Amino acid sequence: MDSEPEIKEKRIRKISPLYYSRKDIIDAIFKFSKNREISPRYFQGFGKRPDSLQYPSDITSLIKRGATSFHCSEELWSEPMELSTEMSKEQLNELRTGWDLIIDIDCPWFYYSKKAAQAIIKAMEYKGVKNMGIKYSGSKGFHIIIPWKAFPKEISEIKTSSMFPEWPKAVVNYLKYLSRPILEQSIKDSLKDFKEQEGFTGIKCETCNNLASKNYEINLTCPSCAPPYIETFKTSNENYKEKKCPVCKSILKQIEKKQFYFCSHCNINSIENPGNFNEGIISTDIFKILGLDVLLVSSRHLFRMPYSLHEKTALASVVIEKEKLENFSMKDAAPLNVKVLNFIPNTEKDEAKNLLLQAIDFDKSQELEKPKIKIKYGEFSYEGGKKDFELPSIENIKEENFPPVIQKILEGMVDGKKRSLFILINFFRSLGLSIEELEEKLVSWNKLNKPPLKKGYIEAQLKWHSHNKPVLPPNFTNPIYKELGIYESDFLSEKVKNPVNYVIRKSLMQRKNSTKKK
Repeated sequence: MDSEPEIKEKRIRKISPLYYSRKDIIDAIFKFSKNREISPRYFQGFGKRPDSLQYPSDITSLIKRGATSFHCSEELWSEPMELSTEMSKEQLNELRTGWDLIIDIDCPWFYYSKKAAQAIIKAMEYKGVKNMGIKYSGSKGFHIIIPWKAFPKEISEIKTSSMFPEWPKAVVNYLKYLSRPILEQSIKDSLKDFKEQEGFTGIKCETCNNLASKNYEINLTCPSCAPPYIETFKTSNENYKEKKCPVCKSILKQIEKKQFYFCSHCNINSIENPGNFNEGIISTDIFKILGLDVLLVSSRHLFRMPYSLHEKTALASVVIEKEKLENFSMKDAAPLNVKVLNFIPNTEKDEAKNLLLQAIDFDKSQELEKPKIKIKYGEFSYEGGKKDFELPSIENIKEENFPPVIQKILEGMVDGKKRSLFILINFFRSLGLSIEELEEKLVSWNKLNKPPLKKGYIEAQLKWHSHNKPVLPPNFTNPIYKELGIYESDFLSEKVKNPVNYVIRKSLMQRKNSTKKK
């Protein structure tokens, strides 16, 4: 009997050749790809990077080679094929000619994703942006675009194209601030209706603070076979589709059904992690508690192109007219019923200028409210020392300066690989490693694991972390290191609390000793 991933792959591979044979679909994808870095996805994994489309026929060729969807950058480049992970920020700025603002709304509940999109659109309109593009992601979310044309090309003699991702992040955070009260009121007005439609749980994941969904673990057995064939699977649908025994073709009989909670962001459930799920309430950050991800803003980050298929649902990422968003449903994205519209709206020049200026001012005001820091490193702040100074970049930090527990993980794991992945992601992100560099490092590490983690699992974790601020890895006193069998201390790990502080302290000590020798 095929597994769920195998069923999804067969379904989309059956649909793809017919769907992408449509000239209007190919033209829409090709037109949007201009001056963008693109990457095809081959169901589970992405193609090489960088890549670009030179002709519409390139799309047909990639489909014949097994591509199931297409993804592209929000940044616009003069020569996308010259991009490299080795490039400095200055080199990227020279190559970047502009950027579209892409707001990615990705909530576990389609109903609330739509509410969030409507709230953000109202906030945009309030600030004078009347023309924006809206498209369905193909799963449970939406993408909203304000094109490059709508932004001023320079502010106070600073090139707007060079202020990526700083200024797009400022705009997104400002729009979250403006739209939050609109969304909160919308939720209050529709909560009862939502509970009936989508099984609202009120249970949140303690790891990421997002709301969990209700799922079921089903145990089936064959009444005819001896010994009996037994099958266990997890599903979000209590009324699952009838299954047959692969041996004798008899209808399988349900012997047990357990309800549990599942966090799609952390990919954990209450069966394996019962203490991680508790009754939740709507916090002041309504976007976070609902898992509403509106921060698709990082260099060379890719998003699903308009009219590209989605591997999990086999639905198309269709463009939606603003006035039709309220009544839009997933069935409107059925591939064979798609009508092609332009994702980039006919916006006015500098239409979003006031929005950008006010977002920059808002961002500065938020910075003033932050406490003063002593040590700056990557995206983290550390208290210590009497003088402000910058630590060396991640490229200049040697692996020998990593604490013993991290070095143990990097040797490869047999058990506890998922928890080890969580530690490594937070460790390296805290040290300033980009998502692209981190992915490369994790792929190399995963080859040492026995057996390796599935590539899709690592990609899912990286996607979630790319949309959220990094957090420090667990302190040395956390029992997780002993549970993983990697706990080992030295003179320094007994003096500092966290693996990141360890690296900072050891790097400073090494630099100080090197200076003395000179």
